[in-house]
Amino acid sequence: MEKNRPYRVIISGGGTGGHIFPALSIAGALQKLQPDIKLLFVGAEGRMEMTRVPAAGYEIKGLPVAGFDRQHLWKNVSVLWKLLKSRRMAKKIIKEFQPDVAVGVGGYASGPTLNMAEAMGIPTLLQEQNSFAGVTNKLLAKKATTICVAYDGMERFFPKEKIMFTGNPVRQQLMDCELSRAAAINKLGFDPVREVVLIVGGSLGARTINESVLSQLETISKSKVQILWQTGGYYFQEICERLKAAGCPSNLKVTDFISHMDEAYRAADLVVSRAGASSISELCLLGKPSILVPSPNVAEDHQTHNAMALVNKDAALLVRDADAIEQLIPKALETASDLNRLKQLGANAKALGKADAAETIAREVLRLADTQH
Repeated sequence: MEKNRPYRVIISGGGTGGHIFPALSIAGALQKLQPDIKLLFVGAEGRMEMTRVPAAGYEIKGLPVAGFDRQHLWKNVSVLWKLLKSRRMAKKIIKEFQPDVAVGVGGYASGPTLNMAEAMGIPTLLQEQNSFAGVTNKLLAKKATTICVAYDGMERFFPKEKIMFTGNPVRQQLMDCELSRAAAINKLGFDPVREVVLIVGGSLGARTINESVLSQLETISKSKVQILWQTGGYYFQEICERLKAAGCPSNLKVTDFISHMDEAYRAADLVVSRAGASSISELCLLGKPSILVPSPNVAEDHQTHNAMALVNKDAALLVRDADAIEQLIPKALETASDLNRLKQLGANAKALGKADAAETIAREVLRLADTQH
């Protein structure tokens, strides 16, 4: 079909790196396929996307939307007011931008934006990263045109005829790393002969994972394994002070944030991580053995569901958050020293990876856009 103007697409959602990375990957794939495409992001005011998206070169508009407080129900009066205001703002944004398609990647802003797009007759595509669908996406799915998923069995949550199995998009830089394992290890100042464990708690850090490391400093110092530990910015200062008092083992390197995640992954023989959907997709795509510590602080305990999808296929190991302080580091050191186990876990993870997720989703977005031209 001949189009008389460039495609126009709204991408909405965010809140964490787990929602933002896929959104940016989809945007990049859309631009590659259709260089003159017009993209507009819609996020939640004060959340991570309001800085990350412009830094990646895209325009973003913020909504005052916030999450419901399940502990203090009386606080939700202001939440409802913000939701109503966000719906009005989303309607205005859609009217002015006139998108052919609206894409929702999860997070607070995707609710009002996709809801208004659906009400205004605009085709919508949902990208559900987790193996257990959230409340917002289950509601939006009723009127969505296409629902892109990364796990089997999602017809438990969504109409079967709308589901498209695409996998989760990941950060392109992870796939483009040209360093060898030895070169990456060398860059970190580690010994290429010894195994490397990468410990990450997500973009904001993870208290339990951090405490697990701090409680096992003596065990770490006696080990031949080398550890690169990303604490997250929030915890970094306190951890540095505690390490100064306790003495930091020479085989433990501490950082608040890893900007070259591609190089850190390349160096790692084993990764210890939360079980967010983006992290899991990256581990599978790169064929990395991992120990997953699902966060207990997420809706519907979806990180445990994500982790079990790998554990059940012997593609990862699991340590529960409640057991981490005692079990995590001993298990990581033991696993890192078992080369056959690492090989087995890595191969099984690799078999679950889906390399072209962003492009597959982008092609579906353009197909939906064609119906509007």
